[in-house]
Formats: sequence, C-alpha cells, structure tokens
Amino acid sequence: MEKGTLRQILLITDGCSNRGGDPVPVAALAYEQGITVNVIGIMEQHESEETSGLQEVENIAASGGGISQLVYPASLSQTVQMVTKQAMTQTIQGFVNKELEAILGKEESLESVDPEKRGEIMEVVEDMGETCKLEVLLLIDTSASMYHKLATVKEALIDLSISLNARVGENEFSMYQFPGKRSDIESIMKWSPNLDGMYDTFPKLASGGITPTGPALQEAIYQFGKQNLVRSMKRSDAQSEEEFL
Repeated sequence: MEKGTLRQILLITDGCSNRGGDPVPVAALAYEQGITVNVIGIMEQHESEETSGLQEVENIAASGGGISQLVYPASLSQTVQMVTKQAMTQTIQGFVNKELEAILGKEESLESVDPEKRGEIMEVVEDMGETCKLEVLLLIDTSASMYHKLATVKEALIDLSISLNARVGENEFSMYQFPGKRSDIESIMKWSPNLDGMYDTFPKLASGGITPTGPALQEAIYQFGKQNLVRSMKRSDAQSEEEFL
C-alpha cells in the first residue's frame, strides 16, 4: 500500500447476493491488497439484524478488514459519513499499532501505552485522517430489492460529498453500480478528485435485476490496480519529458 494513501471500497447494499459466488473471500483478497472494505447494510423496518442478507453484510466487512453498519433508510446519510471517517481512523490506528510493535515489541499496543501518550497518539491519528490521501470506490447495489431505497442513497452520497470535500487531504473517488445493464457491474463515475460530478450520474442509478456482490467486489479491486497503473504511467511520461527537456 502506498504510504499516506488510504484505499476504501464503500459497499452500500441490502445484502442477499445471489450470483457469482461468495463475496466474503473476495473482500479478504481486497484487504490483502491494502484495500479496506466497509459495508453499509440498509434494513427495512420489519427486518432484524439476524436476517441472512444483513449477516452477509457483517461477514463481508469483517473479512475485508473494515466496518459494517446496519441502518434504516432514514439514518443513512449520517451513517455513510460516520463509517467512512471511522474506517479511516481505524486503518491509521492499525498502522500506528504496527509501528509501536516494531518499536516496543509484540507485547505492546496502543491500548498498553500510557493514557497521556495514548491521547497524543490519537491526536496524530485524527490529524492524519484529515490530511492523508483518500481513495474511495463507491459500490452501490441497484438490484431490484433496492428500488425503494435508492432515493435515500442519493441523498446520503450528496452529504458524503460535502463532508469529504471539506477535508484538507487529497481525495479520489469513483462510483460503480451492480448489476449493470450489460454486465455484473457498471461504471457510473470515473476516478475524480471530488464527488461533485456524481450529481450527473444519479439518473443512471436505476434498480432492477439480481445481486452479484462477489463479481462487483472483484471488479472494484481491479479498478484500484488499473488506477495505480495509469498513475504510474503518467509519472513515467512526465519524468521522460523532463529528461528530454
């Protein structure tokens, strides 16, 4: 993972994937490649947290090293912002713990540090959360069961864009929906430094079809790798141009 860059997949779904295999091991693969998978599961009023689809939500996040949150549509906007920020803090705290382990030994962790020092460390963690580079791929479930929830999802994404655009650190966002019209997943916003462009994509968010969560996550992982390759090629071209001049 590139130092100073936090990579997240933010999956918004109501669970119940039904095509393309189990998404849980795919989330584990993402985590191995330095991409945290956070999942927000949207519940209906009559559902309980024990519903199989919502249990899947928790399993995906646990496997992907991320955070899961079950929420009713009315609370979705606040939850999207909270999960994104909390996941950043958790990821940075993980880095801090590894550094402490290297310095103090495996028996020590952030929790075992003197409370006053721990507070200072957490201030640094919060500051890093505001200043580090953030790459977020938004993965939106638009299957038939999401029909009545998409309006709330759009409102939540608008609130998220306002919140994250206020960060000091550099942002990169992209957005995909699944299923797509002709494939399991479809790009609706290419990588961009802000989420303002997503407003034009909202008409594309139409529900229908099955729920291929596993293949959608696989494609999301691929897009991070593709983005890194494009970035490396641009750096190489710029360096070559400087050497030529």
